[in-house]
Amino acid sequence: MITEPVPSTARSGGGVGLRYALIPVTGTGIAVMTAGRMLDAEGTGAEARIVQSGEPVPMGAQPVLLVESTVYGAVCVENVLRQWNVGYIPRPWLVLVADAPVGLAPAARYRFRALQSRVAGVAHVPYLPVLRSVEGPDAAMEHKTVRIAAAKLRRQLDEGK
Repeated sequence: MITEPVPSTARSGGGVGLRYALIPVTGTGIAVMTAGRMLDAEGTGAEARIVQSGEPVPMGAQPVLLVESTVYGAVCVENVLRQWNVGYIPRPWLVLVADAPVGLAPAARYRFRALQSRVAGVAHVPYLPVLRSVEGPDAAMEHKTVRIAAAKLRRQLDEGK
């Protein structure tokens, strides 16, 4: 990921450009990819899309770090934030995707709490058992529990601005 702004592409229909630049920190598993799809309400990539490695964050887009809520995820986020150039792009949002139906491990909770001052905000996606049985993020969005979690995630990011 390059930390220099570039102009974002305009949406079809002449609206505002890309809203969220998604950065999967630990990889692109179904939970992280579904969280990314949750931020793109229409599923067209006009509101949110994955920023590929080496690709600059589009100007005007809010960077969003997507990570599973594990100790490994916290260590990886810490490494990304060490290299983050706040002078060129805004502080990223951190979206924690629950990897189990229980709370964070104590070490993960401690690390994520310590990183809160270095991000624009922290949003949480609950554990969604349905993700174990779907073929992809679009199929996941057909389930009511995922749509409800998506609405809550978008509301968390909207209210935090």
